[in-house]
Amino acid sequence: MPNLVPPVTNTQLALDYRARIAAATPKGAAFTPLMTLYLTDNTSADDVAAAAAAGIVAYKLYPAGATTNSDSGVTDMQRCLPALRAMAQAGLLLLVHGEVTDADVDMFDREAVFIETKLKPLLDQVPELKVVMEHITTADAAAFVAGAPANVAATITPQHMLLNRNALFAKGLRPHNYCLPILKRERHREAVAAAATSGSAKFFLGTDSAPHAVGTKEAPCGCAGIFSAPIALSLYAMAFEQAGALDRLEAFASHNGPDFYGLPRNSGSITLVKKDFAVPPSYSFGASTVVPMWAGETLSWQVQQ
Repeated sequence: MPNLVPPVTNTQLALDYRARIAAATPKGAAFTPLMTLYLTDNTSADDVAAAAAAGIVAYKLYPAGATTNSDSGVTDMQRCLPALRAMAQAGLLLLVHGEVTDADVDMFDREAVFIETKLKPLLDQVPELKVVMEHITTADAAAFVAGAPANVAATITPQHMLLNRNALFAKGLRPHNYCLPILKRERHREAVAAAATSGSAKFFLGTDSAPHAVGTKEAPCGCAGIFSAPIALSLYAMAFEQAGALDRLEAFASHNGPDFYGLPRNSGSITLVKKDFAVPPSYSFGASTVVPMWAGETLSWQVQQ
């Protein structure tokens, strides 16, 4: 994702970022980063053309102030229209953090309002643009994506399949369960989980995993983000098992995403085994530590080593 400090707003910054990722990737690891750029009010059609020529796959839309490091995000969708039309023509995807940031909109209503006031009008103006609503959290979003044309899809996180907003306040304030978009009511969790496990090719895995150090989470103004990367597949397996849909997990995790992006599916495989293990209370993170989702709890699926 391009919401670094400073944000990755042009092709050269993305290529530099890719080089840093490659340098940090362990030797022999089968990992190919897919680079994205940060959409701003000033992104031009020429910027999009340069990105497409360099193999950039998508732009990310962060409404200004919606999430971590999003202050440089879009303030007016109309200013982005030339770039969005160029993206549609070049085949680049738009990856959307789908929330409005208006002060008069309740935190828990931001996604639904975004769909009605921003996303639907955008698709009316650029109907051929391929759009991924990332990390959807509501019944509204699940229904919208399911009923939208084939060029609209969504990713779903493990936390939005397994947790509702009560998890923020269980026996006290739980900063490690705080993410954006924020966890919602149980009926929304149920709808999102149902979408993920439905077998629809419009929904696919996207962890939105965020390794914020303990000191930045347990703070007077803590960072938003849940760290799930080391255990994400175990969490998804648990959610799919609960829904009686384990036979649909492979497509959700491995097929639907690359198919929508127009990329080849991975040729390798991993195996999940039914075996209990305790999630560590924390993981090392440079000089600090990060606390994962489900810390200290037991999961019943793990990746076979």
